[in-house]
Amino acid sequence: MRVLLDTHVYIWRVSKDRRLTPRLRRAIEEAQTVYVSTATIWEMSIKAARGKLEPRAEYAIDEVEHHPFIELPVRLAHARAVRHLPHLHRDPFDRLLVAQALTEDLKFLTADRELAGYLEDALSA
Repeated sequence: MRVLLDTHVYIWRVSKDRRLTPRLRRAIEEAQTVYVSTATIWEMSIKAARGKLEPRAEYAIDEVEHHPFIELPVRLAHARAVRHLPHLHRDPFDRLLVAQALTEDLKFLTADRELAGYLEDALSA
């Protein structure tokens, strides 16, 4: 199984936050490959610059290279795929992550049930 982590799931995994459910933790541990999108780090960096990110979450911005995650760059195909998504969610970063999961055939790990609605095989908390 190849998975893409939603931003919250990534933060919880890196910071060892107990909000990461056993189900999500197990999915990460059992995954063949775990991806983190550059959009996740971009979103976190914007929030950090505005002072809207907890210190332990801000710490996760620089931790991605210290974990066995694969960087998933934002590609043209991902950006184009966003326009075909139904309007279930307004956040542009979340919509991009969903488009990446769909385009790359990745299981999307999220705590947001609204986002999980985009994908049949998304794994939510």
